[in-house]
Amino acid sequence: MLLREQINTDKLPSHVAIIMDGNGRWARQRGLERIFGHQQGVKALREVIETAAELGIKYLTLYAFSNENWGRPDDEVNALMGIMVQSLNNETETLLKNNIQLKAIGDLNRLSVDVKERLNETIKVTSIGTGLNLVVALSYSSRWEITEAARRLSADVALGKLKPDSICEEVFEKYLTTYGIPDPELLIRTSGELRISNFLLWQIAYTELYYTDKLWPDFGKEDFYNAIIDFQKRERRFGKTSDQVLEK
Repeated sequence: MLLREQINTDKLPSHVAIIMDGNGRWARQRGLERIFGHQQGVKALREVIETAAELGIKYLTLYAFSNENWGRPDDEVNALMGIMVQSLNNETETLLKNNIQLKAIGDLNRLSVDVKERLNETIKVTSIGTGLNLVVALSYSSRWEITEAARRLSADVALGKLKPDSICEEVFEKYLTTYGIPDPELLIRTSGELRISNFLLWQIAYTELYYTDKLWPDFGKEDFYNAIIDFQKRERRFGKTSDQVLEK
């Protein structure tokens, strides 16, 4: 049986998040500069986005550039920004054709002017999309997001807009950059690393984690299918017993 045929389309995760890791190692294994790995990673990115859209997944969040990545060598950061602009220019028509809406989360004010302008334009143009919501995490870190949410929340308390005893999880979530986006049900990390790397720490409280040794440039449609199939074999209990889940 083909992998695609093993997927139950009635039990798809509504939101899949991916930590795309291994571009640099992919290039190094081939004696190439790291930037070639990032360029090859764009091809994997395109295939995964198209696969998610074809399956009918509603949200796909991609960890494209972390706050910590700003500490990389200037040449690599500048090259990555160039790739982002080029990708936004090249892929806008494809996003529109596939009814995909682009969103972005992170400390976007740190982006260069050209990247931010092109990003905002693509977000605006694709806002008519009603299919896959493609969420790109740029200049993002979860600790930054939570700290920023706490700062904004405390400012509202100081202004009298919010009472301290009214603060609960639901209220706090309104201050996160992901507000209005459902929590991921599945998080995929490539390259064999077994860590979260400061990504969606609040949102993945009950997310299923899937790790693969595949480096991101080698991750394709079949690998994405395997992750979905593995997810569908798991029992989602949210702290309850198996018997309680079966009674629902």
